[in-house]
Amino acid sequence: MMKRFICLILACLPFLANAQSNSNYVKENYNKIEKYITMRDGIKLFASIYIPKDASKNKQYPIMMQRTCYSVAPYGEDKYKTSIGPSETMMKEGYIFVYEDVRGRWKSEGQWTNMTPEIDNKQSKKDVDEGSDTYDTIDWLIKNVPNNNGRVGQWGISYPGFYTAAGLTSNHPALKASTPQAPISDFWFDDFHHNGAFIQAYLFTFPVFGIQKTDTTTKAWYNMIDPKTKDGYQFGMDLGPLKNMDKYYADNFFWQETVNHPNYDEFWQKRNLLPHLKNIKPAVMSVGGWYDAEDLRGPLAIYKTIEKSSPNAYNTIVEGPFGHGRWSRETGHTMHGDIYFGDSIATFYQKNIEAKFFYHFLKGSGDKNSGLPEAYLFDTGVKQWKTFDQWPAKNTEKKVYSLNLTGGLSEISTMEYGARSFESDPMKPVPYTNDITATTAFTPFGYMSEDQRFAGRRPDVLVYQTEVLDKDITIGGEILAKLNVSTTGTDADWVVKVIDVYPADEPNNPYMPNKNVTLSNYWQMVRSEVMPARFRDGFDKAEPMVANQETKINIPMQDILHTFKKGHRIMVQIQSTWFPLIQRNPQTFVPNIYKADEKDFQKQTHKVFNNSTIEFNVIK
Repeated sequence: MMKRFICLILACLPFLANAQSNSNYVKENYNKIEKYITMRDGIKLFASIYIPKDASKNKQYPIMMQRTCYSVAPYGEDKYKTSIGPSETMMKEGYIFVYEDVRGRWKSEGQWTNMTPEIDNKQSKKDVDEGSDTYDTIDWLIKNVPNNNGRVGQWGISYPGFYTAAGLTSNHPALKASTPQAPISDFWFDDFHHNGAFIQAYLFTFPVFGIQKTDTTTKAWYNMIDPKTKDGYQFGMDLGPLKNMDKYYADNFFWQETVNHPNYDEFWQKRNLLPHLKNIKPAVMSVGGWYDAEDLRGPLAIYKTIEKSSPNAYNTIVEGPFGHGRWSRETGHTMHGDIYFGDSIATFYQKNIEAKFFYHFLKGSGDKNSGLPEAYLFDTGVKQWKTFDQWPAKNTEKKVYSLNLTGGLSEISTMEYGARSFESDPMKPVPYTNDITATTAFTPFGYMSEDQRFAGRRPDVLVYQTEVLDKDITIGGEILAKLNVSTTGTDADWVVKVIDVYPADEPNNPYMPNKNVTLSNYWQMVRSEVMPARFRDGFDKAEPMVANQETKINIPMQDILHTFKKGHRIMVQIQSTWFPLIQRNPQTFVPNIYKADEKDFQKQTHKVFNNSTIEFNVIK
C-alpha cells in the first residue's frame, strides 16, 4: 500500500523531485550541508542546504528557499537530490538552494498544524506561525551560510506554495522575491472544500495530514488506507454516509476536525491566509494552472488580495494550460487529458518567466522594471500566451446569457416563465469523471478539461447551449451563475459547468492518449463549480431550503482565459450530484452533513427556472 501511495504522491506533487537527464549534475556542482535552525520558541527545524562549489567572497549567490511538509529527502550530507531548484535553468544558473522541513514534519521538531493560523500581533516568543518561522529561518541563513549575497527568494508548489505565501508575512528585509505556486489560501475553497462542499475525492489523503509523528524521522509514520478497488465511485457508494469513515479515521485528528466543523466557523476562518497579506514588500509572482483540480483558487485569490491590500507592491500573476504543478516539469507535448496545447510550454515558462523573475530580483537591479508583464496568461482556446497590464483585463464587456426553457443559452430569455426539472437521486449520483481508475488517486486531476458527453446525456443533468458561434468569443475573468431553483426536499448542491462544444469536423490531435476518444463534437469542460444551497446566504451557518419555494443560488466560478472559436458552441450543464468528487448531499437538511444517516438520503425533484442567468466577462 505504501508503494502505491509513493507513486501517487510523486504523480500529484511534482515539486518533490524533478529528475534531469544529467543526474550527477547536482553532486558535481554543489556541496550539501544539513543544519538544524532554532526558532524563537526553541523548536529546531531541519534544513538541507546546497551551495555552489564555486561560491566565494568574490562570487556570492542569492538564496532560494523552499519550506515543505512533504520531506526534504534524501537525508544525509552525502545523499543528493537529482535536481534542485524550481527548474534546470535555475539550477545551472547557480543559487544557494535551501529545503526545510516545516514544524512538526519529518526531521523537524514541534507540533504539526494544517494551514497554521497567522498571528498578526505577536506578544511573545511563544507566538509563532509560518511567518515567524520563515523570518527566523531567513535570518539564520543570511548570517550563517557563507558567500550569500544577502538576497533571498522563496518558491513552492501546493502546500509549499502556502508556506511561500505565508512567508510574505515574515517581513524579513532579505526576502526579495516570492512565487507562491498553486498555493492553498483557504481550505474552505481549495483542496478539501469548494464553497464548503466537502471534496470526497480527498478521502485518501487524510493519513498524510492528520497523523502526528512522535519524533523526528526520515521515514513515513502514517499508513494509507487500502480501498481494495480501483473504482472510487463504488468505494464511495459502498461506504455509505461519511460518518462511516470513522472506521478508518477515528484517530485522525484532521478528519475529526473536518467532521466537527461543518460550517465556516472560527476554526476555518483562522486558517484563511488572505486577511494577513498586508503591506507586502517582496516582489510576488503567483503561479497557477487553469486546470488545477486542487488549488485553482489560491493563486488568483492571493494575487487579487495583494492588488487591493498592497497597491504599491510588485505583484503579478501567471496561469498556464496545466494541471496541478505541471509547469515544474517538461513533458514535451503539453497535454491536459485529451487536449493538446503545444510543445515545451513548461520549459518556456521556466526559462522566460520564472527564471527571469528570480534573476532580476535576486541577481539583477531588483527594481520594478523586470521586463515581465502584470499578467502572463495562456488562452486555452486559441492556445497562445497573452499578456495584460492588469487582470482582470480593462477592455471587457459583461455578457449575460439566459438559461431558456428550450435548452437554449442566449442573451435573450424566452418570454414564457417556467422551469426545467430533473430527479436527483443520491443513490445514483452523476459521476464527475468517465475515468474510473482516476477515482482512487491521491487527489483528482484530469476531470478539469474532460469530455462531458457522458454526463450531459443523463436525465439528471440539464443542458443549455448557444447556437453555433459566428465569431470568436474570448472570456476573461470570473464567471457568475445566478440560478433560481427549487426542490421538493430541504437541501441540495448545485453544480454548474461551462463547456466548449467542438464542431463535428474537429480533427483529433496527433497525441490523443485514448484512441477510443474523438474530438468530433467533443464537450470540453472549461470551468466548473459547486455551491451547497445550505450556504447560499453565508458560509458560517447552514440553512435549509424551503420545499418547492423558488430560491436564489449564486455560484461564483474562478477566472478563465478561453476563446470559444467560431464554429463552436458555449454550453452550460447543471446538476446536483458530482460523485465522488463531492460528497453526496442527502437532500434532506441535516445540521452536520458529515453525520447524516442512511435514511436522510432521499430522491428529490429539482427545478431550474428560466430567469436563471450566467455572466461572462468578454474581452473586446
